[in-house]
Amino acid sequence: MARARIDEQTGRDAVRTVLAGAAERADLAMAVRYLLQALAEASPGRSVEVRVPPFGAVQAVEGPRHTRGTPPNVVELDAETFVAIATGSLMWGEAASAGRVHASGARSDLSALFPLAY
Repeated sequence: MARARIDEQTGRDAVRTVLAGAAERADLAMAVRYLLQALAEASPGRSVEVRVPPFGAVQAVEGPRHTRGTPPNVVELDAETFVAIATGSLMWGEAASAGRVHASGARSDLSALFPLAY
């Protein structure tokens, strides 16, 4: 079952609330889901699974499609790190060096995809 698309205004409002530091859990969840949606749209594909627990995950990036078991290319980040990278307030390399990005697989360096145009 496909997840309902988050409209731009709702998503952008949630991102602004998070960036302003006034977010409640529901705002953070909405911002993450909206930015994951933007990532999947900006880089369609199914070769990398991007996980932001507990709020969501998407498959993105063109390449070999993953269908069963543990994906060979996985990126996992906490919600705050994902929002910061997606909006450009934190660079991928900085976050990775600090251990805030957990990535495995040959296609898991997503630095070229950020920041997102959301």
